[in-house]
Amino acid sequence: MRISGGAAKGRKVGIKKAFAQKGEGDELRPTSAKVRQAIFNILGERIIDAVFLDLYAGTGAVGIEALSRGAGKAVFIDDNPLRIQIIKEVAEKFGFGDRANVIKNDAEHFLRKITPNSFDIIFIDPPYASGEIDIILPLIDERAVLRDNGVVIAEHSSKKALAHEIGSLKLMKTYKYGDTSLTLYRKERA
Repeated sequence: MRISGGAAKGRKVGIKKAFAQKGEGDELRPTSAKVRQAIFNILGERIIDAVFLDLYAGTGAVGIEALSRGAGKAVFIDDNPLRIQIIKEVAEKFGFGDRANVIKNDAEHFLRKITPNSFDIIFIDPPYASGEIDIILPLIDERAVLRDNGVVIAEHSSKKALAHEIGSLKLMKTYKYGDTSLTLYRKERA
């Protein structure tokens, strides 16, 4: 898997080790290069100096790409210790170690502990069949972790339609890429 833009463009993120030691019910489905490219086309200049949260980080490719394209900081959350170690190694290797905060935790527990107004952009990509997206999106709103006018990009199955409004999160647009959809929400000012 290669980074498609920014300072680390063309550099390879080795992910083979990330598939090792998968536990029961542990699904790793890396975001494809086409979808990653789409994410950053959607975000455009908004990524510059942003504080980016990569929930369900997996390989870390989306957060690493955010750093490569100019995010000021990226926080990676995953509950698999091997993947956490791999993300730390890749961030250091690419020169992003000082801007990467890699945390072993599950998404729900992390969101319940984090300070409000911490992030400009949140990317969520839970396992499609888990139903976690229906827990995490309302929790992002409830915990107010997104700054005003911040955005959430949710990657999900194209078979699932997401709510048009979740508290202060307003659906802006859904983009379809075969079996995968990206739904963009913006936090409205209170």
